[in-house]
Amino acid sequence: MQHFLKAHSDHIVIHKLRRNQPLTATDLEELEKILIQAAGAPTSHLDSIKQRGLGLFIRSLVGLDREAAMAAFASFLSGKSFAANQIEFINLIIDYLTEHGTIEPQRLYESPFTDFNPRGVEGLFSPPQVQELLSVVAAVHKNAA
Repeated sequence: MQHFLKAHSDHIVIHKLRRNQPLTATDLEELEKILIQAAGAPTSHLDSIKQRGLGLFIRSLVGLDREAAMAAFASFLSGKSFAANQIEFINLIIDYLTEHGTIEPQRLYESPFTDFNPRGVEGLFSPPQVQELLSVVAAVHKNAA
């Protein structure tokens, strides 16, 4: 299925997922049609996927465009000075999003993110910065949901 989706990455809905653009109900219906008709996904399998989130599932297979991931963090980074390890941490989040499409907030407290600080994101950023960063992560997640 992943190969099929990457081969059809020019489809408008797949493009929207990769570019971190919010999905409409019509987009989700189109994703369902793509999986059923073109990829041959069985209906029972599709029901399971839909319960977890169809857009999130597809994005986990196709990833997030690197430029879109970087754009998601642009306002967080804008006008602020960060230490090198903080910038590396943000780049690691961007790398993760590029490969996996989304990231659960708890991952920021696990390896490899704890390689920068044992407390993960909270060991590198102030509480307001952590909240802002988690808001960015949540917005990326929401656009695929």
